[in-house]
Amino acid sequence: MDLFEDDAPKGNAPEFTVSELTGSIKKTLEGSFGRVRVRGEVGRVMIARSGHIYYDIKDDRNVISCTTWKGQVPGLGVTPEEGLEVIVTGKLSTFGPQSRYNINVDSIEVAGAGALMAMLEKRKAQLAAEGLFAPERKQPLPYLPEVIGVVTSPSGAVIRDILHRLRDRFPRKVLVWPVAVQGNNCAPEVANAIKGFNALTPGGALPRPDLLIVARGGGSIEDLWGFNEEVVARAAAASDIPLISAVGHETDTTLIDFVSDLRAPTPTAAAEHAVPVRMELLAWVEEQGARLHRALGASVDRRKQRVRDLGRALPNLDSLVERPRQQLDFMSERLPAALRAAASKKRVQLSETGLRPGMLRRAIAENQRRLAELDARLAPALTRRVAEAKRALGQQNLRAPDTGRAQERLDGLLHRLSDRANRQQEARAARLIALDRLRETLGYKETLRRGYAVVRGDGEVVTGVASAKAAKTLEVEFADGRLALNGKAKSPKAKPDAQGSLF
Repeated sequence: MDLFEDDAPKGNAPEFTVSELTGSIKKTLEGSFGRVRVRGEVGRVMIARSGHIYYDIKDDRNVISCTTWKGQVPGLGVTPEEGLEVIVTGKLSTFGPQSRYNINVDSIEVAGAGALMAMLEKRKAQLAAEGLFAPERKQPLPYLPEVIGVVTSPSGAVIRDILHRLRDRFPRKVLVWPVAVQGNNCAPEVANAIKGFNALTPGGALPRPDLLIVARGGGSIEDLWGFNEEVVARAAAASDIPLISAVGHETDTTLIDFVSDLRAPTPTAAAEHAVPVRMELLAWVEEQGARLHRALGASVDRRKQRVRDLGRALPNLDSLVERPRQQLDFMSERLPAALRAAASKKRVQLSETGLRPGMLRRAIAENQRRLAELDARLAPALTRRVAEAKRALGQQNLRAPDTGRAQERLDGLLHRLSDRANRQQEARAARLIALDRLRETLGYKETLRRGYAVVRGDGEVVTGVASAKAAKTLEVEFADGRLALNGKAKSPKAKPDAQGSLF
């Protein structure tokens, strides 16, 4: 057997190159259909820099790509918008480099609102009627959360963008709850993630987040449809943790954006809303500290200058206490002489006046009353003097160290003055009491207790027989009382009458 013998023939099928086959398919497709009219909902729309428009026409099962060249755009009549139900007219063709067929559309007619958009508007109206979009329901975001929970896909670029932005601004603890961000599993997983974060116990082994971020990158309305589901919107509205929605790009809007506490145009912007910039915060704190230091320094300097200005206007401390000191010395010098004079005057009055207990008691009571009155007037007078001196020194609420020492010195002098006056008053009161005891000792009543008696005639003291004979009535005062006599007194040389006589 010849090893170099050709293999068996492969049959009669012709052999094509890739370009020949795609060209043949294009000719067959264009020749069979030509121009077509297709009704459907506009899906993804992309306007290239060149001016060409690329978009999709879809129904509930299939999608056809459409292309409108820049020169055909003015004749379209309607610019394609996502969710708009239209009827497109164009030529069916193929795009060989991607093995796709599409419609080159040169005319668009509006056929009605898209089914998906109509459903979305219906849900939006229902949730708005329930008050889930009300501004008063939205919670304020924490200024600096300790833990941030992120609901997103763990393998996409979104989580990397969020972590990178948080690390640049203010590093925080981040808990990621992985979910599907499109497809049939998206809505239930996102709703369960929001509920799961809210179910965590504060202070538990797994910390409960202070802020939630629900994030996803951009895409078509079909890719983002999971975030338009009612179960997701209600879970976000019921969240006790403040929630930021960052689904799609800035132009994408989903139901979760309306019920969340804050909508961020992009996931990166959500991270910026979540935390402040640490360096800016430190710089602000440092600036506020410097301003506070400067303000305190300026305030202290102004108060020091004010105290110095007021201190120059204050009188000398010696001049303030000079007059009270002179008055104290003057009164101190006059007081002993005045007491002696008063005692002498009273002594003379006592010698000139008969020793009548009632008069003495009244005089003592009067002196005691005057002493109590003077004592009651002394304390208020000293208080007024102290208050006047303090007001003279305490104007404008001075706090300078030199003024404080002057105040202490004045308080000491006033205290000494008050003590000296009190001691002198007490000494004079004690001396007056001693004199009163001496008066009682030297009085006639002590003599009566030793066995003597006082004879009065017609109310006056009788010192001889003649006075006793001249008196109409006689009265003898003993130590324990008085005795009235009806008889007349007689001379010791006369003989006693039958009735007898005391003398």
